[in-house]
Amino acid sequence: MNTAKIVKSAFESMMFVWGEPLDVKTAAQICDISTKEAYEYFKELQNEYEAQGRGIVIREINRKFQFCTRFENNEFVERLCVPLKGKKLSQSALEVLAIIAYKQPVTRVDIESIRGVKCDRAIEGLTRKNLIEEKDRAETIGRPILYGTTQTFLEKFGITNIKQLPEIEDIENAIKEGEVDLDVEDDEEDGYKQISISI
Repeated sequence: MNTAKIVKSAFESMMFVWGEPLDVKTAAQICDISTKEAYEYFKELQNEYEAQGRGIVIREINRKFQFCTRFENNEFVERLCVPLKGKKLSQSALEVLAIIAYKQPVTRVDIESIRGVKCDRAIEGLTRKNLIEEKDRAETIGRPILYGTTQTFLEKFGITNIKQLPEIEDIENAIKEGEVDLDVEDDEEDGYKQISISI
């Protein structure tokens, strides 16, 4: 299995069956090629789908690739499917999530110093929803837990990596003034958008 056509065909089948984002390293091992070659084939496939204006697009998340529907077709998909209503995050949970997203890795004490209130329940809820996770322990007294966002966070917001978050120069003041907005704008190149988070 060494031709571009065969490998990309295999990648399509694997992404379709796998469902979750497919890791480049895993795909490379299965096809017996280098990780560099696998990544290039994924990018070629992604560009081919985009150039053809297909209803399915391939998005990248932390060097993993996944099929998703084209944003412009949402209206038709919604007509076909009865949407499942999820419980939206509370304002306090969104604030905690924003602080973690922009300041990670960050401790609970740091989060509470920014918000001015306890955050235990919000952190517990966000962890349960797999939006944040324990990343490490701080090298300070008591070695408190350091929190960061997860791959699920990236998937929910439709972004490839944390660098694509909207710029907020002063997250502390943004939180205090109620200006937190984690919504992501249209991405014309990749053709998808996640405008709100609903769990």
